[in-house]
Amino acid sequence: MEQNPYSSSQTLLRRQRIPEISYFKHHLPLSIMQQAGGSEAEVTWEDQQNINKFGRLNNRLHELEDEIKIAKEANENFEDASNELILTDEEVVRFQIGEVFCHVAKDEVETRIEKMQETTTKHLEKLNDEKESILAEMAELKKVLYGKFKESINLEED
Repeated sequence: MEQNPYSSSQTLLRRQRIPEISYFKHHLPLSIMQQAGGSEAEVTWEDQQNINKFGRLNNRLHELEDEIKIAKEANENFEDASNELILTDEEVVRFQIGEVFCHVAKDEVETRIEKMQETTTKHLEKLNDEKESILAEMAELKKVLYGKFKESINLEED
């Protein structure tokens, strides 16, 4: 007795899957190509490294913006404290060291506040320089990635 090759359940499943695979294999890339503006670019290892680098730079940029905000607030606080010292008539003032307030001479407090403000200003300048450097590097990566992938990649924040 000869068996029908299509009677086996495995063969039947294989026959049913082949059209599905060929459909996705031939039609899915067309829809991707149409969404991407008609061209499909292969993502190479170097492209992936550039995309990853862009992501790391973007994360660092957000961290820097937070650090810059904190440094600016600290500088404003030092400026306010310095102005308050000018207005006070007392020779000994309370100065916070950590969580403790100590009685310190007004002149020493002024000196300490000036040093802290200078340190914070220098730190703020370094942060701004790093931010500018990161923005320049991100702009270069955008040129490269948009040049290759055009509209199929989105490097802008929402």
